Amino acid sequence: MPRSLRRLVHLVLFCPLSKGLQSRLPAVKVKYLLVAWFGILVASWVIYMQYSSYSELCRGHVCTMLICDHYRRGIISGSVCKSLCEEKTLSLQRCLSTSPTHQIYSAVWKEKSVLVKCGIEESMRGENSPDSPLRHDNNLYDKPTRGTSMDEFRAMLHSFLKDSVGEQSSLSTLVTRVISLADVNSDGKVSLAEAKSVWALLQINEFVLMVALQDKEHAPRLLGFCGDLYVTEHVAHSALFRLEVPGWLQPVFPEALGVALNQWLAPAWPRRARITIGLLEFVEEVFHGVYGSFYICDASPRRVGYNAKYDFKMADLQSIASEATVKGFLRGRTCEANADCTYGRDCTATCDRLARQCNVEVVQPNLAKVCALLQDFLLFGAPSDLREDLEKQLRTCVTLSGLASQMEVHHSLVLNNLKTLLWKKISNTKYS
Repeated sequence: MPRSLRRLVHLVLFCPLSKGLQSRLPAVKVKYLLVAWFGILVASWVIYMQYSSYSELCRGHVCTMLICDHYRRGIISGSVCKSLCEEKTLSLQRCLSTSPTHQIYSAVWKEKSVLVKCGIEESMRGENSPDSPLRHDNNLYDKPTRGTSMDEFRAMLHSFLKDSVGEQSSLSTLVTRVISLADVNSDGKVSLAEAKSVWALLQINEFVLMVALQDKEHAPRLLGFCGDLYVTEHVAHSALFRLEVPGWLQPVFPEALGVALNQWLAPAWPRRARITIGLLEFVEEVFHGVYGSFYICDASPRRVGYNAKYDFKMADLQSIASEATVKGFLRGRTCEANADCTYGRDCTATCDRLARQCNVEVVQPNLAKVCALLQDFLLFGAPSDLREDLEKQLRTCVTLSGLASQMEVHHSLVLNNLKTLLWKKISNTKYS
């Protein structure tokens, strides 16, 4: 805490108005001074909290220092190492971190806005955060070891990806994709430094999903990496709603005011319809995709974004998990209530109270979660001739079950009906 700020807080807290001064001032002025004193106290507290949280959350310099040290020692490699550590053409700008162990910064690289992500401490996995994107141990670059053959490395990748996305017929294609990504200098070979870097990156859930979903239009694109630092495209609007009230302010900030401000700041309805169509297409893409099914385990507005052209883009993939990962987490897990059978934020299964074990089927499918989100985003300002039908379809969508018997036909029917309804309204217009 800066010395000047500490002195100000000390003055405000321990030097109240003296009785003599109060007796010489009119009562109304004393009231004004008390209000001013209270305002200074609150402002000082806010400044202190912001300063403390920033210094705790934003440690990008530590991240780049560690990465560049490993690069100069020849331990790691990557497509952005030279730009980051030698040419200095990739430099961190604005801190966007929400966790001190998962650094996120905006940056400019090759004249494009990008995001730089890096972990700087050992991952501490809690029971309710199995999809932590952080480092797993201090020996981050200890695999593969010197002397590992290409065939052995390929087998390592196959086994790891099988655990990550499940047994898929296209798994060998995904392995080839990872090896191609690791070959930074495109010489047809993978060096030890390249192999260590891509292996460290595979320990990050979001990176695995970026590789698996890299051909999907609505997933953020991976642009490069250096060690376990990676660069992704920057999504212009990284949240569905523009105003997000900080947690410490929520107790005194009226919820109705926040809703009203977000509705006022939201794009025009046809543009929101365009964003929604993209979101529904993404749900369709991750449902029985090439590399299996994926669950959205945090369907909150801050995970859903869109670009400057109002095309939907996932802001990040940290909230996405493969079906194999979720079921592996739930299988054999002891429980007392359904809340004990939750992966991430809201991938919840039922608890068999007799057996005291979690079932492995997630109760609420991706589409139902997305439709619950769209009720707040899409209904206000909707055209009058469409609103009733739209409200009815969203209500049906929210009640969808995650049971296998309903997933195949009913899920697809509801999704296509929603897309068709919206597309008919905005097709052949400037918003299509």
